[in-house]
Amino acid sequence: MSGQSITDRITAAQHSVTGSAVSKTVCKATTHEVMGPKKKHLDYLIHCTNEMNVNIPQLADSLFERTTNTSWVVVFKSLITTHHLMVYGNERFVQYLASRNTLFNLSNFLDKSGLQGYDMSTFIRRYSRYLNEKAVSYRQVAFDFTKVKRGVDGVMRTMNTEKLLKTIPIIQNQMDALLDFNVNANELTNGVINAAFMLLFKDSIRLFAAYNEGIINLLEKYFDMKKTQCKEGLDIYKKFLTRMTRISEFLKVAEQVGIDRGDIPDLSQAPSSLLEALEQHLASLEGKKVKDSTAASRASTLSNAVSSLASTGMSFTKVDEREKQAALEEEQARLKALKEQRLKELSKRPSFSTTDTSPISTTGGTISTAPAIDLFSTPSCSNGAVKMESDLFDLQSTFQASVQSGSSGLPVATAWAGKEPPPPPPPPSIWGLQVDFESVFGAKAAGSNSLTTLAGSNQPSGQQPEKLVSDDLDSSLANLVGNLGIGNGTMKK
Repeated sequence: MSGQSITDRITAAQHSVTGSAVSKTVCKATTHEVMGPKKKHLDYLIHCTNEMNVNIPQLADSLFERTTNTSWVVVFKSLITTHHLMVYGNERFVQYLASRNTLFNLSNFLDKSGLQGYDMSTFIRRYSRYLNEKAVSYRQVAFDFTKVKRGVDGVMRTMNTEKLLKTIPIIQNQMDALLDFNVNANELTNGVINAAFMLLFKDSIRLFAAYNEGIINLLEKYFDMKKTQCKEGLDIYKKFLTRMTRISEFLKVAEQVGIDRGDIPDLSQAPSSLLEALEQHLASLEGKKVKDSTAASRASTLSNAVSSLASTGMSFTKVDEREKQAALEEEQARLKALKEQRLKELSKRPSFSTTDTSPISTTGGTISTAPAIDLFSTPSCSNGAVKMESDLFDLQSTFQASVQSGSSGLPVATAWAGKEPPPPPPPPSIWGLQVDFESVFGAKAAGSNSLTTLAGSNQPSGQQPEKLVSDDLDSSLANLVGNLGIGNGTMKK
């Protein structure tokens, strides 16, 4: 089966209608596609665990609900998504899982739809058991062994004897659950189980590193312990040797499926003489007869064992640090790619520049913001002069139409029907032109000056006007002025 099923699309659409982006993303991360959950969906869910306004129980319940599906693909991807959030999400997600009485109840899960369903169901049952044990471990010690501080001053190296003897068995149980996944290289046949194996591989490195440091701390305290504590410590060490063999086999599978050899840590076995020294010390505390051993020889054996285990711990730590560095570089590369894409998008947009005279300016020129001249507005007067800035030659055709309509003696049709028409348009302006009304009509217009200046106020007083227009233009102007006089009833007859 490949691609999203109709059921996947319908379920995602239902959550879109209800407005639950988290539930919708959970559905998209756990589709029927035979491949691991997509990174973009996992990243979004990780982001959600870091947001305080996101309901963590709702997120967890959405994942639990998906594990009730009958398809092995959906269930397996739900477990992978949960594991991913436990490792890379906010700690409050793990805290919530640890607070629940039950997590995944998949011990009887079986997909009977096909042969692959039968095979994958086995690993689903094992995987769910490990996740349950991981949550239980957090509940018991209140921290995640895979995220604990390591080193000489780390948590496991500085733990006191009583707490150490209680904590190491918890690590052993979690390690057992992980190694019980027990997959072979030829069984890693699809993207789903491969995604689960990679998460288990990374957990195994960090978990064994903490386990290893706990054993080092145990050995350093062993010869100073009480008899009952030595007995517990010896049993813990024997189990450690067994799990060391199993983790070595697990890492071989990782190498076989193509994981880089540099990403697989080296295991250094402690000398067999150490186990013998530990057994003899316990026997001596129990009063049994043992061969004599000097304190110097015991110290030498212990020193060699601790050195070997410390070397193993360094190897695991280096691999873990390398993995963290690779993740950091990947994130930086992703951010760089996003930045370049953003800059490319911005460069494709048209650029705009602004000027003092215009809010918008393009490359071809600027847009004039000067107000348009309203030919039907009443002209403003100052000192008996009408100031106009229009060009008579450009408006000549308009004036001729006005003369024709005015000479008919009928009011001009306007948009304000039934009301008094607006005042007629003002006379056009001519540079430096002065019209003597008396010379034209032989009489002075009532209520007006004998000489009306139609030019700007910058015309010097007393300056003789120049003849700028032809006789036809003069006669047209005279007719226009006469029409204005008749229309307003201000001219003398």
